[in-house]
Amino acid sequence: MIQNVLLFVGGVGVLYFGAEWLVRGAARLAAKLGVRPMVLGLTVVSLGTSAPELFVSTVAALEGRGDLAIANVMGSNLANIGLILGISALVRPMAVAGRTVTREVPVMLLITLVLLPLLMDLEIARVEGVILLTALVAYLAFVMRTAREETAEVAEEFADFAQAALTPGGLMRDVGLVVLGTGGLVLGAKAIVTAATFIAETLGVSELVIGVTMVALGTSLPELVTSAVAAYRQEADIAVGNVIGSNVFNIAAILGVAATVAPLHVSERVLAVEYPAVLVMSLLLVPVMWTQRTIRRLEGAVLLAAYAGLGFWVLH
Repeated sequence: MIQNVLLFVGGVGVLYFGAEWLVRGAARLAAKLGVRPMVLGLTVVSLGTSAPELFVSTVAALEGRGDLAIANVMGSNLANIGLILGISALVRPMAVAGRTVTREVPVMLLITLVLLPLLMDLEIARVEGVILLTALVAYLAFVMRTAREETAEVAEEFADFAQAALTPGGLMRDVGLVVLGTGGLVLGAKAIVTAATFIAETLGVSELVIGVTMVALGTSLPELVTSAVAAYRQEADIAVGNVIGSNVFNIAAILGVAATVAPLHVSERVLAVEYPAVLVMSLLLVPVMWTQRTIRRLEGAVLLAAYAGLGFWVLH
């Protein structure tokens, strides 16, 4: 048991550094290809921090562990809003000024609602995985289009964030970072899936429960670090945009890729418990974003309390 706990912890560490290397290498390569800083910042935030979830769920799907793949996404989306935004708001209240962020909230809700009919037959088939990936392409196009309309202040926030990933180095170093990062993500994902499966069997709990808790929290580490640091630096649009974009990416890309690789069988519990919890947590952002457009410490505490309450419900 102890060996598998250590394997899990080590897997999370390898995942984190793998994601970090992949983001840095990919960001530099994209910059050399002429990608605009604003677009680079937006995509690096969401796609880079969701890389651990992508690899863990894909590995789980390949091993026929659909519950673990889906639970990872459901748990990560719960943690992104309740835990990560809650902690970020407690670190520093976040005034969201960017139109891009407020426009993405309806997109997050829409993609969450689109997932429901795909789950109704208790399977996400390959064709439905392709549908989700198509939705991802549409979302990325939407991000790139709205990036042109963003205010100069918010554009500078995202550009500065992207610039932080552009450490000095040549082309071979950039490619090497991408290769090392990808390798780290694969190894870390494999370690986490193996350890989580053993822990679930040893404790006599379902892989769904382990996926929603341990695995989801482990793979959400990059989002937590990114949003908390952004909130501390008063970069609210990055902190909130990271969460919204990651939630969209988790459903559209991660479940899309995992289902395309191998059809995912869905437990009835996901429809009855995990999915409603994610939907409720997502809806909690609506009054904050459309009234005050500021997530104060009080709202952060409410989000954390909701995460704890829904987490208790999910575990029981």
